[in-house]
Amino acid sequence: SLGIRTAGGVVLAVDKRIRSPLMERSSVEKIHKADNHIGIASAGHVADARQLIDVARRQAQVNRLRYDEPASVESLTKEVTDYIQQYTQTGGARPFGVALLVAGIEDGEPRLFETDPSGTPYEWQAVAIGGSREDIQTYLEDEYTEEMDLEGGVELALRALASVNEDGLDATGVDIATIDVESQQFSKLEEDDIAERLTELELGGDE
Repeated sequence: SLGIRTAGGVVLAVDKRIRSPLMERSSVEKIHKADNHIGIASAGHVADARQLIDVARRQAQVNRLRYDEPASVESLTKEVTDYIQQYTQTGGARPFGVALLVAGIEDGEPRLFETDPSGTPYEWQAVAIGGSREDIQTYLEDEYTEEMDLEGGVELALRALASVNEDGLDATGVDIATIDVESQQFSKLEEDDIAERLTELELGGDE
């Protein structure tokens, strides 16, 4: 999973690798909507991720009910990391085996945070978590520019995922979501849209 912050918004992208061709790809979900303006991508134990995403969703709703305003990306991330950290010091409980990317728009500005199993939040311009993290992070460090727009962020995300996939990418195995500054709305790209972009960028696998 990776996240890219651009001037026009934030991009989340994941590679949904599956263990068998008999598995339904649609059942592998690694990008989630936490609130209208916040998305979360995960890498690690899926069950752990769902638990933490439920925490984030509940906190986002509590913030709207209590203060009549959307939760800030930073405060929501810290609520989740506080919850994670409790499990690192509780007897008889194991830490969460998952890393998250929390992305959204806060006061008109794109924000992107990473959480790790220790409960520490980090803010990034572009970051990868999970398998092949080092290789993808190196690619992002070489290719990322602060001036790129949201469309450029989507293209960089696809190129970064493709950089560690020798056989190319398949639209059914990639999920992409964006939260743009203008609408401040979480939106997932349709499979046909992803397929079209892969063709344009010549990143698809052999037919």
